[in-house]
Amino acid sequence: MTVLVWFRQDLRLTDNPALYHACRTGEPVIPVFIDDPLPTSVSQLGSASRVWLHHSLQALTQDLQASGSHLILRQGSASVILPQLLAETGATRLYWNRLYDPASLQRDRQLKESLRQVCEVRSFNASLLNEPWEVLKADGTPYKVFTPFWQAMLRYGIQHQPLPAPAQIPAPAQVPASLPLDSLKLLPHIRWDIGMMSHWQVGERAALHKLLNFLPIGGKDYQQARDLPAHSGTSRLSPHLHFGEISPRQVVWLAEQFLAENATADSGVRHFIREIGWREFAWHLLYHFPHTVERPLDERFTRFPWAENHEEILIRWQRGQTGYPIIDAGMRELWQTGWMHNRVRMIVASLLCKNLLVPWQKGENWFRDTLVDADLASNVLGWQWTAGCGADAAPYFRIFNPILQSQKFDPDGDYIRRWVPELRERSSKQIHLPREPGENKQNYPLPVVDFKASREQALSLFEKIKQPSFRKT
Repeated sequence: MTVLVWFRQDLRLTDNPALYHACRTGEPVIPVFIDDPLPTSVSQLGSASRVWLHHSLQALTQDLQASGSHLILRQGSASVILPQLLAETGATRLYWNRLYDPASLQRDRQLKESLRQVCEVRSFNASLLNEPWEVLKADGTPYKVFTPFWQAMLRYGIQHQPLPAPAQIPAPAQVPASLPLDSLKLLPHIRWDIGMMSHWQVGERAALHKLLNFLPIGGKDYQQARDLPAHSGTSRLSPHLHFGEISPRQVVWLAEQFLAENATADSGVRHFIREIGWREFAWHLLYHFPHTVERPLDERFTRFPWAENHEEILIRWQRGQTGYPIIDAGMRELWQTGWMHNRVRMIVASLLCKNLLVPWQKGENWFRDTLVDADLASNVLGWQWTAGCGADAAPYFRIFNPILQSQKFDPDGDYIRRWVPELRERSSKQIHLPREPGENKQNYPLPVVDFKASREQALSLFEKIKQPSFRKT
């Protein structure tokens, strides 16, 4: 008798329920990862995320080997490969940890229904504090506003002691054949990824090390420092959470342990834990409203008259050539590191949707391809929040002024100077401002749009779609 453990976005040994319970059976355990990108769905990993996945699988392989096990790599449809592996190994149990995006949910339900005829199939929660169906309003409907959702989460309970990593993973007498990691071709042919990954350490150990370093150094001042892109005020745990190199339950548990010994850090660490709640809220929304992957939660925005010929301005935005320094700094940080500071994410998204009138889906798709932490639920929530068309959305009239935001959150211009080198010689006062016509700065573009005029246009359009009689022409 053998247990197959199907790894997905849970690339760790600690607090991995599927692996833990598989080892508890006392039977040989075969860990397997299937590169099944669901190419017809939105679940397909973007280019930056596939690079991270390569390195994360490499780290997981090493950790499994240290525990006496091997990671079996296969490629193709899980619906085809899992039955093949069951027959090949004679496994009588199949365990996995749940995913909550619409495409994976549909596939996993079909797999459970078909494979239960030949083996025991069990799934577990490894990526959320609580299941999306567990925290609901009194009438049984899902929350659409974060604050009452988080209050309900706190009442329900967010502290769960993480499961230990297995000391030893029982190995089968014969290990199935495995593809070499390189054969999955997760890395690009032109190695742009080398520079990007120089900014990161990948894997379960790196994730835990990052959290334990962040709590005493960044936790205390997190509430204020998290808004300053030039400072290391955030945990940068998002890609590790996305790939399951660390679980939210581990994060909250260790943060609470830290607070028990460091009461002075309470406000900052509490705010940090609340951000884990935002991630939870994102998956809660996507589970209950799966159409929001592609369509706005606020149906009025299906009538919104987005710009039709936006290809040129979209490219300028993607390349960090908008002429607004804080925007361009953020987009270049994204391109070079696979990550962008959260405050800047809101600023760049606001410009794209509300000033350039480019559909939020275009920005969400670009982030999904270029972010190493391209978590589907968080990405969709963030873009719909900024565009004003989602749950708990920023009011339609809230349009971030990139100049004022830059002056407030990067007052000395250090963030801009790092990512927009052609502006390094500007004074701290001038560095936030767009180039004026006639200014002798030919290597930096003029603004792609006039902020004031485009803001007024957006407000006018937002007012129109609020009217029931308005129809998109």
